[in-house]
Formats: sequence, structure tokens, C-alpha cells
Amino acid sequence: MRAVVQRVDGARVVVDGAVVGEISGPGLCVLVGATHSDTTALAGRLADKVYDLRIFDDAALGASVPAQGAPPARPRELSASDLGLPVLVVSQFTLYGQTHKGRRPTWDRAAPGAIAEPLVAAFAARLRERGATVAEGRFGASMRVELVNDGPVTVIVELD
Repeated sequence: MRAVVQRVDGARVVVDGAVVGEISGPGLCVLVGATHSDTTALAGRLADKVYDLRIFDDAALGASVPAQGAPPARPRELSASDLGLPVLVVSQFTLYGQTHKGRRPTWDRAAPGAIAEPLVAAFAARLRERGATVAEGRFGASMRVELVNDGPVTVIVELD
């Protein structure tokens, strides 16, 4: 499974003009793709890895500046799980697009919906088990993903 993880200051998914999933303030927007051999156990491991990524710091969350004369504060590396931040999960089969031949991507490595949909659901379920507030896109829909990338910070996470 693959995930593109973005540290955001708000994100939402719109389908047919209606918001179907939204988070506000600091959090994560995660695009999740699955391939044929992926399992629900792997989806859970990926969710844990994503939620525990240490990509937040006090400064990114608007922490106060140290008093004049005080030693400079070293940013603490914190995860979404440390801070209890929300996560927007969006299924994204195109993460398995291959472009090494020609100019037209192929999607052969992307799992079909019958395999991928339960895996993306397992990913989101594991985040909820961990205590995350999770919003989701709509599987298989044509979605507009709107977000404010904070930093910008974008990380690709892949587990086999």
C-alpha cells in the first residue's frame, strides 16, 4: 500500500458540489492507494505509520515564542497521534499508475475496487481505533480535494 501524506491546515472533499468529508485546522490529508497483494493487516500497519509520522512541531501549531533572553526553544517533533489531530482519508488508485513506457499511465498495479475499497476502509478504521477523528472521501467517485498544505510538508509512505 502507498500513502501520500500531507500536513494541512484544513482539507475537504467535494463530490457533485457537496462536501462529503472535511477537517479544519491542523491535521493530515492522506491519499491512499492499494495494489493486488495488499491485506487488511498491511492497511493497519500503514495507518499506524502515517498517524505516528513526526511531522508537526510547536511552531507549526502556533505555540508561543520564548520570552526575551530565554534560550531558543528547539522545535519538538510531534505526530498527529501525539496531538490528536484529524485525518482526511481519500482513496487514490492513481498512486499505482506506471509511466515508465510512453506518455500514457497504466493502472495495472492498482487493485480493483473490490479489493481496494475494503483496504481503504480498514486504513480509516485503524485510525479511528487509535482515537483519530477521520473524515473520508467517497470511494470511486470523481472527487475534488481541496486543502491548504502546511509547510509545505508532503511525505510518501509505502509498505510491502
